Amino acid sequence: MNIGILGGTFDPVHIAHIMLAEEAKTRLDLAEVLFVPTARTPLKQDTGISPVEHRVRMLELAIEDYEHFKLSIIEIDRAGKSYTVDTLSGLKDELGAGHELFFIIGVDSLETLPGWKEPERLIEMCRLVVVARPGYSLPDLDALEKRVAGISERIILLDKPLVDISATDIRKRVAEGLPIDHLVPGPVEKYIKEHELYI
Repeated sequence: MNIGILGGTFDPVHIAHIMLAEEAKTRLDLAEVLFVPTARTPLKQDTGISPVEHRVRMLELAIEDYEHFKLSIIEIDRAGKSYTVDTLSGLKDELGAGHELFFIIGVDSLETLPGWKEPERLIEMCRLVVVARPGYSLPDLDALEKRVAGISERIILLDKPLVDISATDIRKRVAEGLPIDHLVPGPVEKYIKEHELYI
């Protein structure tokens, strides 16, 4: 089976995440898409990230009506920083043989991938589904290939959906008392209000 992997802080999960997962599932014939919230990320400052229980619950609410979307807390269950190569290795062990992993990342993340932990091993374990983002262009693949041999053969480019929604902007809108009902699933908006997140 083909399994999509979509990781992130999901603080909060928003409509673009759902649209992206749906697009990848349809275009790549994925059996399911796993949403993998991070506990701690090595490349980002963790200051200001909401408690993990809130981020997990918002994800549960966002995907509960999609039978082909699943939640994996593999990174939360593992102590220490979350490295993608370790997550993919763990998922491969969990899923067993006969599954091909499709790791979904934004085009902006592709350029930084050579600096990730064990990028050569990472691309052996999965196909990289690189999603276009407004304002970003595809990095020079020849230059990337020189830094991570074989990477250009492991990339699948998704040019849609081009949706410019960011969790940072959503948190800012909530803090300013602005509506977010057009940016997050309804149950997520309700949860944010009930738990007074981002204010």
